[in-house]
Amino acid sequence: MKKLSGKRIALLGSRKVEDMAKLVENLGGTAVSRPAQGTVVLNDVKLNEDVEAIANRKFDWVIFTTGVGVETLYDTALKIGLRNEFLSALENMKIAARGYKTVNMLKKFGLTPLVRDDDGSTAGLIRVLSEHSLENLTVALQLHGDPAPVLRDWLGVQKAEHSEILPYVHTPPAEGAMKQLLNELLADEFDAVFFTSTPQVRNLFGFARKHETVAELKLVFSKNTIALAVGKVTAQVLYDEGIERVVYPEKERIGSALVELSKQEPLLQS
Repeated sequence: MKKLSGKRIALLGSRKVEDMAKLVENLGGTAVSRPAQGTVVLNDVKLNEDVEAIANRKFDWVIFTTGVGVETLYDTALKIGLRNEFLSALENMKIAARGYKTVNMLKKFGLTPLVRDDDGSTAGLIRVLSEHSLENLTVALQLHGDPAPVLRDWLGVQKAEHSEILPYVHTPPAEGAMKQLLNELLADEFDAVFFTSTPQVRNLFGFARKHETVAELKLVFSKNTIALAVGKVTAQVLYDEGIERVVYPEKERIGSALVELSKQEPLLQS
C-alpha cells in the first residue's frame, strides 16, 4: 500500500513543482500546487557593481547562502563580459557556503568552498566559519531574498568589513492566491503542507496575521494538517511561528522530506 494514498498535499514552492508533484503521486498522494513564493531577480546596476567588485578581487572572503544566488551572480558576470575574471577571482578567494545546493552549484563552476556548514543551517555555517579569523578582512555576504540578521551580527562581532549582495528577492504571490490557500487550510482541505523555503512560511503567516486568523491557522496545524519542511532551516521558521508539530528530514532534500512524511502513519491516519 502506498503510504500517502488518499492524502492531499499542498505544494507551496514555485520551482520544480512538477517534480515534487510526481514524487507525491508516486507515494500515492494527490499534489495540489499553491505557490506562496515568487522569485524576482534583481537585474540592475547594483548587482552589476557587486559582480564587478568580486571580479576585481575586492574581497578576502565570499559567503554564498544559496545555489540560485551563485548561479545568478555567474549569469550576471557572463552578461557583462566578466565571466573569466569572476571565476578566476573566486578561485583565489576564500569561499564559505551554506547548503548542499550551494555547494553543488559552486562545483558546477569548478569551485570548492574552503568552509561549508556542518548541518545545512546558518548556525552550522557559523560554527565551522568560527574556526577562521575574519578580523579586519573584507567579506561579501550573498543574501537569499531574506534578511540574515544572525550572519550580519556575527560578522560584526568578528570585526569583519562586510558588504551584502542581494541577487534576488522573494515577492509574495497575488492576494487572491494567498486567500485561496488560507481558506483551504482553514477548511481542513489538506493533509499536509509542504514548505520548501522560509519565505513561504513568512508569506502565509504574514497573510494570516493581516486577516487576523493566525490562531485558527495554528490550530489547523496542531490537529489535522501536517507542516512539512524541506529542512531544518525552514522548520525553524515554522517553530518560530508557534507550530509545534513539524516534520522534516535530517538532510535537506525534497525527496527525503516527502519520504519522511510518508513515515508519519499515526499523523496521516484518517
